[in-house]
Amino acid sequence: MKITILGSGTSHGIPVVGCRCRVCRSPCRRDRRMRASILVEGRGGEKAVIDTGPEFRLQAVRAGLRRLDAVFLTHAHADHVHGLDDVRPLCTEGPLPVYSNRETIGELRERFSYVFRETQAGGGKPKLRLCTAEEAVRLGGLLFTPVPVRHGELDILGWRIEENGSSLAYLTDVSAIPPSSMKIAEKPRVLVIDGLRARPHPTHFSFTEALSAAADLRAGDVYLTHISHDYTHREINRICERFRKSRKFGGVMRAAWDGLILSL
Repeated sequence: MKITILGSGTSHGIPVVGCRCRVCRSPCRRDRRMRASILVEGRGGEKAVIDTGPEFRLQAVRAGLRRLDAVFLTHAHADHVHGLDDVRPLCTEGPLPVYSNRETIGELRERFSYVFRETQAGGGKPKLRLCTAEEAVRLGGLLFTPVPVRHGELDILGWRIEENGSSLAYLTDVSAIPPSSMKIAEKPRVLVIDGLRARPHPTHFSFTEALSAAADLRAGDVYLTHISHDYTHREINRICERFRKSRKFGGVMRAAWDGLILSL
């Protein structure tokens, strides 16, 4: 299984429009963060993305994506779904399945209503098959299991992906993980988890909250995502390293970056 971090940034993206802070002006490419998304590729050639944010077209072109078997969504906020129309070139042969919880599927039907009604010829629109994910979804050799989490007051989904005994848990936009979901997500080989900033936030984990949750989940390696412009990539890695040493955590703890490839 191969995982590509397509985007590791918060809802604004980094650089933030109109911002002149030191992180937004940083020359380091790892401080440039598109909206959060990952590409999952199985050993049998299966390809799926989790979330299609506003930069999905740019992310797909950069990753050389030429086909797609499914889309998995965490929730319906703009920074996670507003690039969904750009799957059009990837679903010309038939409807592309899109999986999420019932609330997100309902919002997609409203927000992308033109996809599901008769419209004039020309212009083009994606062919989508919306699917409510109430249990695990098999995609060739990949198994995608929904992980219900809290995003402030919202019930959204994280995803656990497994192939041949290896597992990755992807938990973005999370502020709390219910005990039942801790059991679903526990002991992943790699955990990619929402770590917005050092300061507390009502709908996102802080760095310390994310790393503590990772330790509780007994993850192997840990990468923070959905990162704001408060800290540079290097500064976040120093924070992660201090936490890792204090908890005697055996695996990697660091910030994800756009273009990072993880092989499981």
